[in-house]
Amino acid sequence: MTEPRPFLVGGEWRRSETVEEVRFPYDHSPVDTFCLAGATDLEDAVRAAQEGFGRTRRLPAHERIRILKRFAWLIEERKEDLSRLITLEAGKTSALARAEVDRAKETILLSAEEAGRIYGEILPLDLTPAAGGRTGYLRRFPIGTVLAITPFNFPFNLACHKIGPAVAAGNAIILKPATKTPLSSLLLGSLLIEAGYPAEAVSVLPCTPDLAEWLVRDERIAYLSFTGSPGVGWRLKEIAGRKRVGLELGGNAAAIVHADADLPYAAERIVQGGFSNAGQVCISVQRVFLHRDVYDDCLAMILERTGALAVGDPRDSRTDIGPMISEAAAAEAEEKVREAVFEGASVLAGGKREGTLFFPTVLADTVPTMRVNATEVFAPVITVTPYDTFEEALTMANDSVFGLQTGIFTDGLDRVFTAFEECEAGALMVNDVPTFRADAMPYGGAKASGLGREGPRYAIEEMTAMRLMVLNRRRQEPSGR
Repeated sequence: MTEPRPFLVGGEWRRSETVEEVRFPYDHSPVDTFCLAGATDLEDAVRAAQEGFGRTRRLPAHERIRILKRFAWLIEERKEDLSRLITLEAGKTSALARAEVDRAKETILLSAEEAGRIYGEILPLDLTPAAGGRTGYLRRFPIGTVLAITPFNFPFNLACHKIGPAVAAGNAIILKPATKTPLSSLLLGSLLIEAGYPAEAVSVLPCTPDLAEWLVRDERIAYLSFTGSPGVGWRLKEIAGRKRVGLELGGNAAAIVHADADLPYAAERIVQGGFSNAGQVCISVQRVFLHRDVYDDCLAMILERTGALAVGDPRDSRTDIGPMISEAAAAEAEEKVREAVFEGASVLAGGKREGTLFFPTVLADTVPTMRVNATEVFAPVITVTPYDTFEEALTMANDSVFGLQTGIFTDGLDRVFTAFEECEAGALMVNDVPTFRADAMPYGGAKASGLGREGPRYAIEEMTAMRLMVLNRRRQEPSGR
């Protein structure tokens, strides 16, 4: 039997007596074992990060760019290994796992580009007599140690969305991966050190929630970047103290299909956006609003495409929808659907569970207060609701404690700009589902969906501090010589 995988403390691989197992979500078969970091390891990691930051903060831009480009090359070189690992630990289909590795490489390359664009500014300050002869010089500096806490659903690319900007800015990084999916993150830490980043500035620490909270409270951590559930995220913000905090949390994203939309395209995108990765996506389509004039036609297209999806073993190239991360997660989704049916909803497709497999589900006749609408289901479940006016649809889409992204399908520019002004979300997708994300774009939400923005350029701003120097060019009187 192979030894449990070690964790990384400031470039040093360590083992512990506390061992956990990673199991394949599809059939619960064992994949690997790994060691959990303890309190002493976390303390050592923070101290190492402080020492490492002394080196990383002085790395010139060309060196950070070189490291990130080599990091991306190493990811590409290990693409097949990483893809298989993601499928086994997260239950993703092979196609989605390969796509995640491709996106992660692109995220790192984008970070390399942005490392060369951390611009400063020269400010003329002589706008009043009292400031005469003075000029301001504005620069951004790395802030210190970044604590990155990542979820199970995109264990590799979301880690890269935190590591890439941290390295681009010159910070130290402590990565705390989800304990259900730590294997790809442990390999990621190894590749970053191999790429040439100072080893003491890199730690990957699978650990228990109470120890993760200890890290969040630690004043030596300069920035917390958390992706995960709203309940946990807002709890961590409460205990984080004075440090900066970035939260990318959940949502119950809405898609609006107006009467002038391209219905086949809208239906295709809604099915992809609602059921991809078994609905375990923060911006998964959950609430669908169809104009009453096209409700029957568009719904029929959605149901036809939903019925064509193959559910099963994610290692099979023919599978469209793999398992949820655990049987408990699938059972919770099943309970929400049953509750909705009890309260009057109709199941038009799916609604059944086999172990960790939850079949793509379409519900009608729901009301906003049902949990399938009011909470984040985080499963392959969508609800469909008719509307009469576009303004009514926007009101229903905004009727949520969340506000991550919203999608609309329409050819009317007036409606597009009305939605842009009125939607209560971090982003509006026009003629696409809210599930769309380009890794370069600013990504983040409003209301209960989070704080701050990801995307390399915008994350670098979060991970750097603005500093001003004012130069007083004093005029000296001639000495007479």
